[in-house]
Amino acid sequence: MYDVIVIGGGSAGLMAAGTAAKNGKKTLLIEKNPVLGKKLLITGKGRCNLTNYCDVSELIENVPRNGKFLINAFHRFSSEDTVSFFNDLGLATKVERGNRVFPISDKAKDVVESMIKYAIGNGVEVIHSAAREIMKFGNLFAVKLINGEVLRSEKIIIATGGKSYPGTGSTGDGYKFARQLGHKTTRFKPSLVPIEANEFLKPCEWLKTFAMVEDQTSHNINEDTTTFTEVSLDQPSVRSNKVTDLQDLTLKNVGITLLNKNGKRVYKDFGEMLFTHFGISGPVILSASSHVKKIEEYTLVIDLKPALDEEKLDLRLQRDFKENKEFQNILKNLLPSKMIPIFIELSGISAKRKAHQIKREERKKIGFLLKNLAVKLEKFRPIKEAIITSGGVDVKEINPKTMESKLVPGLYFSGEVIDVDGYTGGFNLQIAWSTGYAAGNSI
Repeated sequence: MYDVIVIGGGSAGLMAAGTAAKNGKKTLLIEKNPVLGKKLLITGKGRCNLTNYCDVSELIENVPRNGKFLINAFHRFSSEDTVSFFNDLGLATKVERGNRVFPISDKAKDVVESMIKYAIGNGVEVIHSAAREIMKFGNLFAVKLINGEVLRSEKIIIATGGKSYPGTGSTGDGYKFARQLGHKTTRFKPSLVPIEANEFLKPCEWLKTFAMVEDQTSHNINEDTTTFTEVSLDQPSVRSNKVTDLQDLTLKNVGITLLNKNGKRVYKDFGEMLFTHFGISGPVILSASSHVKKIEEYTLVIDLKPALDEEKLDLRLQRDFKENKEFQNILKNLLPSKMIPIFIELSGISAKRKAHQIKREERKKIGFLLKNLAVKLEKFRPIKEAIITSGGVDVKEINPKTMESKLVPGLYFSGEVIDVDGYTGGFNLQIAWSTGYAAGNSI
């Protein structure tokens, strides 16, 4: 018989269990893996980006899925509280680009060890077994384990994670338990997930409207007010190049814009992306993935020169194209070498054409492609490759101050099992810490 049983020994579960035990509750933590914090060990490529050091309003802005639900939880346990929490446990931290917080050691295992220290040090008992069923009889809960053993408690915290990375134990058990107890779960989809893509698109294949007017200076797809008519340049018929031809190429400091089927901008970002054997990945791509439902209806537009507006870029091209060099050699100063053949093919200009022979209209087209390289998106990678799951227990049925169920008194939720998810950069772990703290402290 326990005061509290926490199901799930990941980041949210360890925080919830340790906090409940610290407040004097007899607490049991059930984890089906032989080790605690298994998924936490692989976050941030093994470095563990444990939070994002920003204020509450910025935290909420970076949680596109039900961010307002977390206002109270973030105020009660902010990113500043997270840093202080780990520092007090003896884990030194550092802040890197984009306010990302990492342990100074760059080792995720040090974060896991700190959380285990917090939980065990406060008296949490741990059982490594899988929960099969949760039942409620009067004011008590009964948790039936896979071996048939039944454990009882006054309170239950479900912190089982989502459905992503099932090898770490996130196999959707929490959703099943929530439904057993009368809760609704929203539709699931992968989030913060790489995207499969096959081809780059020629401008005339994706721009609904675009006019290359001689005296017009703004054709930036990132401008909300821009409209386009089809490109009418003389362009030989060429084979579209494969996105996968750029496998292992990383682009840093690029801009990306995500357009829906109506040409409306739904997301814009700046940072790093990666080309893979199946399509595209990297931080800006993972964050963009959280904004789409039917991925095949979207187009990704890459700005290879975000530091230059169209006018400044054109001035640079004018200077470069005065040289008596071949077009392909001029591009060496503008693009990674691996990308040059694809860019030449999309431009429709001969690789051996002398730069000073390139016409103004063609130069404008080159500038446009540098700032608007379009990729047709095809599908998400499998949910098992997603960093997090979008969807979960409906937030309308959870008290945002306490994380307690509005339907079942004594039942609490924390972490990814709830229908909230954020961008990359430490925001999802902050959700885990804040909701875990709220649940454990409320009890």
